[in-house]
Amino acid sequence: MNAIDYLRISLIDKCNFRCQYCMPEDQELTYLLEQDFLTKNELLTLLKEVFIPLGFNKFRLTGGEPLLRPDLPEIVAEIISLKATQDLSLTTNGFLLTQKAESLFKAGLKRINISLDSLNGQTFEQIIGNHGKSRWEKTWAGILKAYEVGFNPLKLNVVVIPGVNDHEVLDLAQLTIDKNWHIRFIEFMPIGNGQLFQEKAWVPSADIRQKIKDKWGLEEANVKGNGPADVFSIPGAKGTVGFISQMSECFCDRCNRVRLSADGWLRPCLLNETGQIDLKTALRNGVKSELLQKNVADLLLLKPDINFKERNMGSNGHSYDRTMSQIGG
Repeated sequence: MNAIDYLRISLIDKCNFRCQYCMPEDQELTYLLEQDFLTKNELLTLLKEVFIPLGFNKFRLTGGEPLLRPDLPEIVAEIISLKATQDLSLTTNGFLLTQKAESLFKAGLKRINISLDSLNGQTFEQIIGNHGKSRWEKTWAGILKAYEVGFNPLKLNVVVIPGVNDHEVLDLAQLTIDKNWHIRFIEFMPIGNGQLFQEKAWVPSADIRQKIKDKWGLEEANVKGNGPADVFSIPGAKGTVGFISQMSECFCDRCNRVRLSADGWLRPCLLNETGQIDLKTALRNGVKSELLQKNVADLLLLKPDINFKERNMGSNGHSYDRTMSQIGG
């Protein structure tokens, strides 16, 4: 079991997209009120007095859409300033990056993941649940802006949905040839989207990998990230292609992360409710940091026992009622 040193921090549950794998249109969502979010100071208290003393040194900011959080640059700067921080990254849909990429880079952020599930405007709109003005152009402009201001390499996340965007795998992989861009193909997950998820409603990473290999060849890349991706490169390419195979392959034994939701719930696993802790309420009720630290340490001891068979999603077809955006991704 890897050392658990990576905390994914959801800053907000709202999003300006409504991607079908994250916030399905057939579900009515109730968003958190602003006072229900962990404040910047509460988050920093938890980092400095609970998580960092337990060995956490890698952090990722997520949502919802974290660029909707007004104090995001300040949060970035504060976390970067912590001596223990070895890595800070952010996951975004990219739509607001034309306005915000430069301020984030100046605040100290150097790594960013952008969701880009299609290079086709119409398919993109279908996936993000947008029936109005096209958002593909601004998202693509945001990606280019991020690269321009200094986010290099740039990482793009692609959730592969059968019958929707799986035919674009080669076009997306080709982006890595001439640019130092890292593409990560992610198997579609049945979280909060039970009507979309049916048996084999995901494309195995092995099939995607073979398709790319048949076209250009593939070789193992000498790249090791913080996450579970298996990373390869097309021969001669500047970037890499990676595969996150949470459906076809169990990588629980090498999982090094836990998740902190926007309202302060700590969860040891994306797909298991076991042992979750309400840190925000405890903090606001005056519970001492030493006790919070002990509670989190006890939770970390449970994590190795949370394996694929124990997840709330299984062969019985049961899936989460909460959406990916509400969990924190």
